[in-house]
This record gives sequence, C-alpha cells and structure tokens, in this order.
Amino acid sequence: MKDIGEKLRASREEAGLSLEEVSDDLKQDIKKLQAIEEGNKDVFKDIYDLKYCIRDYAKYLCLDCEKLECEFNEFVFEYTSKIPVAAIKEADNELEDEKKVISPYTTKPQDKKGINIKMLIIITVVLLAISIMAVVFISNSNNGTDANIALLM
Repeated sequence: MKDIGEKLRASREEAGLSLEEVSDDLKQDIKKLQAIEEGNKDVFKDIYDLKYCIRDYAKYLCLDCEKLECEFNEFVFEYTSKIPVAAIKEADNELEDEKKVISPYTTKPQDKKGINIKMLIIITVVLLAISIMAVVFISNSNNGTDANIALLM
C-alpha cells in the first residue's frame, strides 16, 4: 500500500499539484488523499472506498489505473491472507450476534407492528365507507317510500 501511495505522491509532486488542489478537483477529503499517500488504509470505511479513491486519484494524475489496481489487489490479498482464522471467526460471530442486514441486495425484515397498524387503518377506512353507503342507501329508500305514500293519498 505504501508503494502505491508513494507513486501517487511522486506523480502529484512532479505535476506541481498540492493536496488541496487535488482534493478540490476530485471532491475528496484531503485526509483520505493524505492517508493514501502515507499508506494508511484505516481512514477508509471499507476496502472498496479505498480502491475507488485510489483509482480516481490515479486517473486524475494520468497514471496507469490498471497497473495500480493490480498492485492494490496484490496488497489486499497479502493483507487478508495474514489475518488469523480465529479473528475471522470472531468477526463472523459478531455479525451473527448483531443480526443486521449488511447487504443492499437483501430485504430488511418487516416490523410486525407496522403491518398491524396498516391493516387496522385499511379495515377502519373500509368499515367507514360501508357505513356511509348504508346510511345513504337507507335515507334514499326512506325518501322513496315517503314519496310513494304521498302519491297514494
């Protein structure tokens, strides 16, 4: 990761650009760009955020993005292959304990209270509509019989 950061820093300095200029042009936080140049991945929320920031930075500096992406992938492989299995299992257990939806492709479990409230509202509206229709029908039928009685007299 440090090699990638050093390449980006050297290219930026060679172009005569400051971190502030790059930050403004890329609409990236200057701390993130600084972290990349220093080889610090801990500033980023996840590995994908880091990867895309490196890619954008490399494109901005007109560097070979594919080559840097390959170097980054090698770094990720090296880094992740050194994580002890026990740490991976512990992290997996923590995720299971939290029982949160972590994928944008899965649906969140629905709250049963929300469904009950929705059903209650629908039933109330339907009963109200039926009651109004019944009152209108009864009043129309009463008006009709009064008119018929008046005609008979």
